[in-house]
Amino acid sequence: MASVGLSHYADGLTKGVGVLPDGPLAAAVGQKVMFTTTVTPPDKPFVSVSWSFVFNNTIKYIITSTSSNTTNPEYQGRITLNRSTGSLELRALALNDSGDYRLSIIPDGGEQMAGSTLLEILVPVSSVTVTPSSTDLVEFNSSVSLSCSSSGSSLSFLWLNDSSVVTASERVQLTDGGSTLTIVNVTRYDQGPFCCSVSNAVSVNTSAPVNLFISYGPDNIHLTLSPSQEYYEKGSNIILSCKAASRPSAQFMWFLNADLLPDTGPELTLMNIQMSQSGNYRCQAFNIKTLRYQTSQPSAVTVLERVSGASITSSTNQLIEWNSANLTCDGAGSIFTREWMKNGSPLTLADNMTLHDKNKVLSFHYLKKKDSGEYLCNISNPINNDEAKYRIVVNYGPENVKITGPSTINVKQTLTLTCSAESTPSASYTWKRNGTEILYNSAVFTNNMTEPSDSGDYICEALNIITMRTSNAVHRLSVTGDEGQDNSAYSGSQELNYADISFFQKKDGGTVQLGLPKNTSEYAQVNHGPAAAASAPPSYDVHLQRMKRPAPQPGTNGPQVYSQVHKN
Repeated sequence: MASVGLSHYADGLTKGVGVLPDGPLAAAVGQKVMFTTTVTPPDKPFVSVSWSFVFNNTIKYIITSTSSNTTNPEYQGRITLNRSTGSLELRALALNDSGDYRLSIIPDGGEQMAGSTLLEILVPVSSVTVTPSSTDLVEFNSSVSLSCSSSGSSLSFLWLNDSSVVTASERVQLTDGGSTLTIVNVTRYDQGPFCCSVSNAVSVNTSAPVNLFISYGPDNIHLTLSPSQEYYEKGSNIILSCKAASRPSAQFMWFLNADLLPDTGPELTLMNIQMSQSGNYRCQAFNIKTLRYQTSQPSAVTVLERVSGASITSSTNQLIEWNSANLTCDGAGSIFTREWMKNGSPLTLADNMTLHDKNKVLSFHYLKKKDSGEYLCNISNPINNDEAKYRIVVNYGPENVKITGPSTINVKQTLTLTCSAESTPSASYTWKRNGTEILYNSAVFTNNMTEPSDSGDYICEALNIITMRTSNAVHRLSVTGDEGQDNSAYSGSQELNYADISFFQKKDGGTVQLGLPKNTSEYAQVNHGPAAAASAPPSYDVHLQRMKRPAPQPGTNGPQVYSQVHKN
């Protein structure tokens, strides 16, 4: 059997240490409570077990058990005593059962054990409701109070915003024992749902959720374009969408640059867009409850027309060396860039070139021969590109005029002089001898029968019919030698001789006469080297004509004629 120590209260009552649990005990009206002791059942029954109730310093005996039980009539049918431990069950609890309960146990042959504990009878929590002072609020402008009411006793209040516990802060106040929640300058995060949880030692009950309608915004406005790109082709379609955080939903207006558009609503659709619709688009959101506006950042819409019809034009049809000229690259559509190439490679500007007017014009301050070539201009924008080609031919010259041919020639020889010059287009040539024009429009001058009078200065004058420039060269010729010789068709290693043919000795000793005995002559070619292949000696008739003598005629009865050749 457990031993019990006693301590004294100010009112003279004692509390048994370890006999009864620490109080107070709590129980709900209509329910039951068990006063359980910590006593171990003894081998011999207790001599006496007695329970009493103290309220307002008045002692009321509940039951005394010795050899028999004596029960207060108020507790008949409401109690059950466990005589072996002293534990007591009290049923059908009422509010007036709250108070101090005391136990006294007298063991058989041992010291008295005593103890006490408090019992609090509570009304369970019920009918919890929350009442807001207003449910239609404006963010940052409005304040609200929520009152929590409930049935029950010894109530405690706890506020929840959704699942989070509400605690007091600068904007949040808890008053009236926590039953009233006040929120100053509400924000959108204060819209709930709010619940009030009410509890006591025997029960917990929670109100239905209450939501506050808090008008806010518009803010966080955002404008998007679909498709989203930097440039749009003329004729394409674009959808602009505007969003903003707002309660109630915002109304939207649209602006192009500073002009208000007739369209409303969160979407603006641009169909078959034209270049005139390029600009900065903005949307403006308006809240009819908060009476607030917010305008988006501008979104640029740039409409481009496809480039086409690329062309290169020249400032002149005649491109002449040392003259200036311009090539202009142009086309239709929205031209962003112009890039020049020459002969398939990017153009490198020489010291005589400049690009200006955004690379539209390629200027040659003075043209050079090396500027000739194929030029390409590529016009482009972010949508497409087009290109054009132009071939430059720089007309120049004549220059470096040269005459080729012999400086010395024998009479009667054929003279050939050739003139050449660097020129585009090819030059035309005029020949002069000693200042007198002798041939026009030929690069080659030929004289088949030179005379001593043909000696002198031969001038070849070259003319470019485009540049209208002339240049000449001088060639000095000396005609020498015998008049009878015509070595024009033979090289210096050849010698052409003519022979006078009159008689020929026959084998039998006789002679043959050809032509007249004294006046006849004939040519024979005597080669002292290889035969010339360029031309043949003149015929006999031609020679006679040159000598202005009649050709001899053989006699009717004359002898056979042979020739005797004499070197002339």
